[in-house]
Amino acid sequence: MAMTKKGSRLIVVGEIEYRWSIRFKPSYAQGLCESPLTAAIELAESPGATLIVNFHAPRPDNWLGLGAWTITPQHIASSIAQGLQSGWKPEQQGATQYLQFDVGT
Repeated sequence: MAMTKKGSRLIVVGEIEYRWSIRFKPSYAQGLCESPLTAAIELAESPGATLIVNFHAPRPDNWLGLGAWTITPQHIASSIAQGLQSGWKPEQQGATQYLQFDVGT
């Protein structure tokens, strides 16, 4: 199922346009820093498999006030490249692929 256009952003990596999004509000576990900040990425046109990126960082709007990284389009572009290298095929229908991404690098 394709992600909604509302609240998502476009990014071009290697002449291919992708759509990405981060939840507007933290989930309960994200608010308590029990789970990391995540982003969903798919092709902008005719999406297939989705890439879920787990960043090793709490959300900036966590409820505990812990320091967090701001996820930039450069982080998203790097995670797309890393996902493609690890076998993510965004044009093919299939299972969601998960990627661990260390923001500090």
